[in-house]
Amino acid sequence: MLELDKVVEHDQCDTFRFLQQVGSFHFPIFFCKFWFPSISARLSWGQLVMDFFHCQIKTMVEEGKLEVLANQRSIEDWLSHARELVPVALDRAREVKGFPARWRKIISKLEQIPSCLSDLSSHPCFSKNALSKEQLQAVSRTLAEAIKLAESCLGEKCEGKLRMQSDLDSLSGKLDLNLRDCGLLIKTGVLGEVSEPVSAPNSSTKMEAVTSSNIKELLARLQIGSLEAKHRALDCILELMKEDEKSLFAALGRSNIGALIQMLTATSTCIREKSITVICSIIESGNYKNWLVSEGVLPPLIRLLESGSSVGKEKAVISVQRLSMSAETARALVGHGGIQPLIETCRTGDSILQAAAACALKNISALPEVRQSLSEQGIVKVMTNLLDCGILLGTKEYAAECLQNLTAANENLRKLVISEGGARSLLAYLDRPLPQESAVSALRNLVGSLPPEKLVSLNFLPRLVHVLKSGSLGAQQAAASAICRACDSEEMKKLVGEAGCIPLLIKLLEAKPHSAREIAAQAVSSLITLPQNRKEIKKDDQSVPNLVQLLDSSPQNTAKKYAVLCLLCLSSSQKCRRMMISHGAIGYLKKLAEMDIPGAKKLLERLEMGKLRSLLSRN
Repeated sequence: MLELDKVVEHDQCDTFRFLQQVGSFHFPIFFCKFWFPSISARLSWGQLVMDFFHCQIKTMVEEGKLEVLANQRSIEDWLSHARELVPVALDRAREVKGFPARWRKIISKLEQIPSCLSDLSSHPCFSKNALSKEQLQAVSRTLAEAIKLAESCLGEKCEGKLRMQSDLDSLSGKLDLNLRDCGLLIKTGVLGEVSEPVSAPNSSTKMEAVTSSNIKELLARLQIGSLEAKHRALDCILELMKEDEKSLFAALGRSNIGALIQMLTATSTCIREKSITVICSIIESGNYKNWLVSEGVLPPLIRLLESGSSVGKEKAVISVQRLSMSAETARALVGHGGIQPLIETCRTGDSILQAAAACALKNISALPEVRQSLSEQGIVKVMTNLLDCGILLGTKEYAAECLQNLTAANENLRKLVISEGGARSLLAYLDRPLPQESAVSALRNLVGSLPPEKLVSLNFLPRLVHVLKSGSLGAQQAAASAICRACDSEEMKKLVGEAGCIPLLIKLLEAKPHSAREIAAQAVSSLITLPQNRKEIKKDDQSVPNLVQLLDSSPQNTAKKYAVLCLLCLSSSQKCRRMMISHGAIGYLKKLAEMDIPGAKKLLERLEMGKLRSLLSRN
């Protein structure tokens, strides 16, 4: 037995001590090796050792003992085990003559292992963190595989060349992963977090083991280890999000964000879906948007939009919608080719996808420099179709806002929207009980590009009356603005008056926002120049009082110049002059005359002259 001990010590004593510790020592194998030299001639000692080792590991896996075994050995044992395997692996690798290029690469990586292990073990918290032991186990497995493959190459009968090349490439990749993970383990600072191993959740257990003390370790597992290990960590994170999303998001670091983004490109559909679910939740929380963009989340999001599963597409388009709220990110989306996938989603997606995609395109269309590109890719027709056929009201609203942005300052785009039926679709959208501002604003942009007869044929004016009666305040303002733009001819002013807009505009003069009062006063000042409309205004008992209130000289009151013009037109009527005087117009006008507001001095003189005449007539 002394010679046997020498052989064991010469070859791989640590491996056998490892097997002896778990009761897997089988003397017949040693006995055969020692007493039957013919076996030695056909099977190298290292090959026999590794075959026996893998046989025992397979048995332990089947019996469920492997995890228990790994936990029984201390981290110091694993460190010693890995360090003892390195020279064995290097010696065997250097003896191999075949596949020289591949083995040179493997040897160069094996030579980096000792310094990697030294850096890892020198950390103050090395022995206290579960990830350290797991990393040493992974390194040991890779070293054992290197020894086995080297023995196979040294044997007389090497297995198929293509298979060996594949195995060597796989080994090289595992060594890269081991070296990378060791470096990440130190850089992330997670070694300072003392915690217990986190196992993947199952249907019968909750995430009780995952607390604030090991959230950072859980997040580090997204970066370290095999794809399967990262998948398990992702499952844990999804479960943790249900229990304590706030703590999870608070612990996120930039490297964790980057790891999640990398998992968006995994070959597994399941992993991509889970990754985008986590990322979508992060984005919806309003946190880390800048990190996500700077770490490169946009390209994989766009790819998911193009060819992802139904879950992947839904989460991706919601993420893009939220991110596009930033003008800078919206520009980046355009640069990464995000317009066409979003337009295609509006064409073919379900109602939820359409709404999110339309919102994203609406955000992008707010950028003047990309509007032409949007039109060239067919956005006008798509948004017009959504106005006509969109299921959700939100989708229609986003489409209207998008058309509003597109037509804000580009005459060619206005003509394109009109030619694609956009004006008709916008007007039809206004027939809803509570018309919104976006559609009216889009129509206001189009008014100057439509001839009066076209406006009449589209029932434009009755829709404006409906908006002034039932629309939101913003919609009413947009309607008043549309009237200002439309009334560039006597005929149009007459049609607006006959449609019943004047009483509604006079009522809008009472609105609280200064901007609403200003646009209403401007519309009235445009209409009042027509005698027929002026009579209509005089009939309204609230017209003069409302206009006089707009003579206030405060800087916030931007409607005063239009109020002066309207009252000047009405001042030919003695009844109107008396109402102006009784409501304090003279006091307001004195201040406005000092401010050189156009028409204020003239109106003041008329009112003072009328007041003097009234006094003289009494005498």
